[in-house]
Amino acid sequence: MLQIHNMIKSIHRSLAVPVLISLLAISGTAIADTGFYLGGSVGNTTLKADFSDPIGEDSFTFDEDDFSWKAFGGVNFDLPVIQLGIEAGYVDLGGPSVTFAAEEYGVDVTAWDVFGVAGFNLGPIKLFGKLGVISWDAEATIAGIEAGSDDGTDTAYGVGAAVELGSFQIRAEYEAFDISDIEDLYMLSAGFVYTF
Repeated sequence: MLQIHNMIKSIHRSLAVPVLISLLAISGTAIADTGFYLGGSVGNTTLKADFSDPIGEDSFTFDEDDFSWKAFGGVNFDLPVIQLGIEAGYVDLGGPSVTFAAEEYGVDVTAWDVFGVAGFNLGPIKLFGKLGVISWDAEATIAGIEAGSDDGTDTAYGVGAAVELGSFQIRAEYEAFDISDIEDLYMLSAGFVYTF
């Protein structure tokens, strides 16, 4: 009986070292792949909303797009199965405009955003989703003259894909911003990311 007990203890000891080394290797890989990153993207923003004409009594649907860009940074924790991260940035959603009743109506939107990001790798391709908040400022213009401004904080979300090339990524994204009084506001963009 004592021999069986000693044999079991010996097996436990011989298994403990490889298991411990494997766990350290996994956690070491996760720590090694964890990193801060900076990036920038350019794209196109579409804004759709219903507006009342302050001069006349008509209303019209504003559905236009414009060039947009963003700069962002974050930290990524590359776990064995999933990547988790936090990302924050500044985004200029452009100034789409439309001519209505011989006047040009425009809306300029800029914002700061913060996202929680979750993704996973399929070889060199990374797929991810994100959910967060956007703190925005909007300015409406008529014929180039400021006609009003507003600001607020609302929900934002997005999905994207990236191709990893060492420390660099080429990233494509769709982001939507749930701003009150605006029916649709979303951005399609592509850019580069560098992980330190």
